[in-house]
Amino acid sequence: MAGRASLLRLCPLLLPQNRDGTAYEGFISAQGRDFRIRILLPAGSQLKNARIECSWHLKKILHEYRHILKQRLHSCPDLVSFVVELKTVLEIALKNTQELHVPRPPEYYSCLVRDLETLGWNKVVYVDTGLTTIKLKAEDSRDRQHLITLKLNAKYPAEPPDCVVDLPVQFAISWMPQDSLVAVHNQFLVALESLKEFWDTMDEIDGKTWVLEPENPTRCATSRRIAIGSNVSVSIEVDPRHPKMLPECYFLGADHVVNPLRTKLNNNMHLWDPEVGLLQNLKDLLEIDFPSRAELEKIDFTRDCGICYSYRLNGTTPDQVCDEPRCGQPFHQACLYEWLQGLPSSRQSFNIIFGECPYCNKPLTLKSSMKKP
Repeated sequence: MAGRASLLRLCPLLLPQNRDGTAYEGFISAQGRDFRIRILLPAGSQLKNARIECSWHLKKILHEYRHILKQRLHSCPDLVSFVVELKTVLEIALKNTQELHVPRPPEYYSCLVRDLETLGWNKVVYVDTGLTTIKLKAEDSRDRQHLITLKLNAKYPAEPPDCVVDLPVQFAISWMPQDSLVAVHNQFLVALESLKEFWDTMDEIDGKTWVLEPENPTRCATSRRIAIGSNVSVSIEVDPRHPKMLPECYFLGADHVVNPLRTKLNNNMHLWDPEVGLLQNLKDLLEIDFPSRAELEKIDFTRDCGICYSYRLNGTTPDQVCDEPRCGQPFHQACLYEWLQGLPSSRQSFNIIFGECPYCNKPLTLKSSMKKP
């Protein structure tokens, strides 16, 4: 209730469309203009699976910011926080759109060209024809390449550029009117070095294990779903500021396989050594070796959904597994939920549905985060 009240104060024209607060429709305001928007949340209000619908005009305005909005959708703790981020991005986008049509003074161009020459053209990846958008590259001490996109307004350098980066943490620059692009680039390098251990950890995971999700992780991605065996995996959420600490772990697979892993993790948690890499710690605590890319193919431990007969569905992979050892058939949660709902023998209590495996008829339960149709 408090969340709805906060949202109403923030966007009085964005109203809930149902009692459970999974659908909002109305207008979001920025720069004195109203834009129609619709936000659909899955049951449980998990923002990372939310769907945002808007007019083609708003979609066009936010097009260049879609990646940062997707990142914020995954990282914001609640809808109110995301709407705050959305309004901020929209304000920036509208401001930059308006300024594209404002003629810049000659001093703007001479100052910008001078700054680019001082920085070095070898660090410049892209400059648009209006000299308002610039992409710079930088290397961290591990020779990893990173990009930063700068949006300059007509008052540059009196006002700082807006920065878009692929980082797992917020990046805010400190700026004085006498500063230049060199100052931005240097601050970007400092931010990259502060995240060196995080990327070392994620690169080791990506290089030495089979990562099921995300399929093509970006530098801002803090989660990995790692294969352990056939239809058994663990999802971890790594803290980018403390990458060697014990991450959040969530096991996926049949109960008779993942329950012993949960027990080992709980019993061995005290053995976690911050001086040792995250991957080695996980191996020691779980008393396992993760499947190696050198020895196994991805197909060796992934199977298609037993209902839709595909592996990837709307960006998700099968994460529900029949607990019968002789069966072990995996399913997408959405497919299994729809299947169980269609069975006359199935019953539902709140968000838990009880039914039978489509393959071996073993009783199973599914805790669903999906809305009832």
